[in-house]
Amino acid sequence: MATSSKAKKKTVRLASGRKRARQDVKLNAQNTSLRSHFRTVIKNVQKALDKALAGGDKAAPADLFKAAQPVIDSVADKGIFHKNKAARHKSRLAAKIKALSAAAA
Repeated sequence: MATSSKAKKKTVRLASGRKRARQDVKLNAQNTSLRSHFRTVIKNVQKALDKALAGGDKAAPADLFKAAQPVIDSVADKGIFHKNKAARHKSRLAAKIKALSAAAA
């Protein structure tokens, strides 16, 4: 029998377990929201970089990156993504922005 991600969960009997299950629903929703926001800000910077390479505004990616950095750091601080993953994303985006500004100059 293959298990699916929507498998029926067992009912918890202990009161502390039921409370934990209720808390998990809220925590899961919050983590999902933060994870989505993390991915969105990274995509926004990448799209701005692509537009800038195609001849668009060269300053937009840098501004979006400045706004994205606190989001990336907060997600790493909360443990939703590993701090090295956050650092890797920031480093790669910063390198692309630096290359773009060097090419423009």
